[in-house]
Amino acid sequence: MKLHKHTDNLYRLSGFFPINIYLVRESDGLTVIDSGMGGNGKKIVEAAEAIGLPIMTITLTHAHGDHAGSLDELSGLLPEAEVALNGRTADFLQGKRDLLPDEPQEALRGGWVDATAEAGRLLQPGDMVGSLQVVASPGHTPDHVAFYDERDGTLIAGDAYQTQGGIAVSGIKRWLFPLPAFATWHRPTALESAVALYELKPARLAVGHGDVLEAPLQKMAEAIRVAEKAVGSKQFAVNCCFY
Repeated sequence: MKLHKHTDNLYRLSGFFPINIYLVRESDGLTVIDSGMGGNGKKIVEAAEAIGLPIMTITLTHAHGDHAGSLDELSGLLPEAEVALNGRTADFLQGKRDLLPDEPQEALRGGWVDATAEAGRLLQPGDMVGSLQVVASPGHTPDHVAFYDERDGTLIAGDAYQTQGGIAVSGIKRWLFPLPAFATWHRPTALESAVALYELKPARLAVGHGDVLEAPLQKMAEAIRVAEKAVGSKQFAVNCCFY
């Protein structure tokens, strides 16, 4: 896997297949966001060693196997690291995947993974993981969250957006890389989350699949426009989109 440095705080670990793992620098070490497919634990530890900081926290955007597949391996290699998970993600990893009564009652999609690693901390929207604010962003999955770095405006959006094959809101097919769309649970909810993430006005967009985008607002807005047409819902004010 290849380690990319995007800012003083943001590192991305990527391989031949376009799945990203993020390492975020804090004053006392690193936070790992997502673990990729199975078999990546040692590679993540080696990336942290190359950066020269210990991994202090492990967290996830959601419980699909391409994001949570190496959680058990990584937490086993790093028993002192805190596993901090959205409470819904923790349930999903334990096989508890029933929809809540107030959620759209559509079938879950994508490949899920079970894990035995126990969360030492259960997260809720608005909580902080170091410098990262937890932001609810359901739609791709019911448990999906994003992480917003208040220091420099980096938004780590998981699969709420993709940039591989062209930028898109979750659920909108990009035929050069359609897998996130095929794995999306509920497109109208994903669109609502995409708008909410846009409204954070991020300085850069870091996604689960594809390159990190600098100054991403115009492209995010364009992706939202496409999603609105596909979903048949207009909720994005025209005068807020372009600068």
